[in-house]
Amino acid sequence: MQTASYLARRGQLETYFDRTAADAWKRLTSDAPVSGIRATVRAGRDRMRATLMSWLPDDLRGKRVLDAGCGTGALAVEAARRGAHVVAIDLAGTLVSLAGERMPDDLHAAGGHIDWRVGDMTDPALGQFDHVVGMDSLIHYPAADMARVVAGLAARSTGSVLFTFAPRTPLLSVMHAAGRLFPRGDRAPSIEPVRATTIGRLLRHDPAMAGWQPARTLRIASGFYTSQALELVRS
Repeated sequence: MQTASYLARRGQLETYFDRTAADAWKRLTSDAPVSGIRATVRAGRDRMRATLMSWLPDDLRGKRVLDAGCGTGALAVEAARRGAHVVAIDLAGTLVSLAGERMPDDLHAAGGHIDWRVGDMTDPALGQFDHVVGMDSLIHYPAADMARVVAGLAARSTGSVLFTFAPRTPLLSVMHAAGRLFPRGDRAPSIEPVRATTIGRLLRHDPAMAGWQPARTLRIASGFYTSQALELVRS
């Protein structure tokens, strides 16, 4: 069940990524030159994507993968290159359209396929999956909403759920507080720093997570980018 806080934040994210920041994300996720700050974010995201992909099987032929919050589609393309049937969904239609435009012509050589969707990652109509990946798509939600979404995604996965969260560190806490000083119209939806122990406790106490356990985890810090990946697998 989607809470009022989840729906409110989802609306803010849709507006921001579909309109306010669409051009910035188009540039950040390309090979175009960017500022030093954005270069650290780009490098961090590249390392995080490589990490998550390394936790998935090398051979994904015949597997169904959900890219939950696909953005401009880089992770979906890599999964499809391994032969996966990927459902790539994002709230921002502008970014999904860009992802479709960037899709390589030779993508289907390994038997992979990408079904681009605009909508909510929690939509049960998306069906069941072998693996679910949510890279930096839940970092704007409070811990309770994040855990609820992860539990819902786990209910539709037979193999693994990989997601990232913004770990609560002194630097991130300062940046989070400073962001609230900007005029409302200039703000990006704030990142919600979360303690690993908090998200772990929330998931352990969610009945929907029975039969699941944490596996690998890794924190990546690159300048202005800090994110922690967590792998959940069926026990």
